[in-house]
Amino acid sequence: MARILIVDDSPTEMYKLTTMLEKHGHQVLKAENGADGVALARQEKPDAVLMDIVMPGLNGFQATRQLTKDADTSHIPVIIVTTKDQETDKVWGKRQGAKDYLTKPIDEDTLLKTINAVLAG
Repeated sequence: MARILIVDDSPTEMYKLTTMLEKHGHQVLKAENGADGVALARQEKPDAVLMDIVMPGLNGFQATRQLTKDADTSHIPVIIVTTKDQETDKVWGKRQGAKDYLTKPIDEDTLLKTINAVLAG
């Protein structure tokens, strides 16, 4: 299955997302902030990235922009997964290069369908 990088500073969200993904055979990579997420994505080249927005240091919008604008990582689809559910946030997230935008709490079915859709291109 796919290698998915989760970038989230919440241990609870990290656990929930990891459990959902591993149950369906995906391999999970983890980063607790945007800067580590960008570095790990460059190093490991995951199949997709689940990106939180509100994190210390480099936020999810900034990290998404770095990944999608960098030639080494621009092919990796980024899915924003956040509590920020305003339409302006969604528009901004897509402008940074995110392939999709999901709001927490996220249900397993929606998460897996979205991952499958971005992996299919």
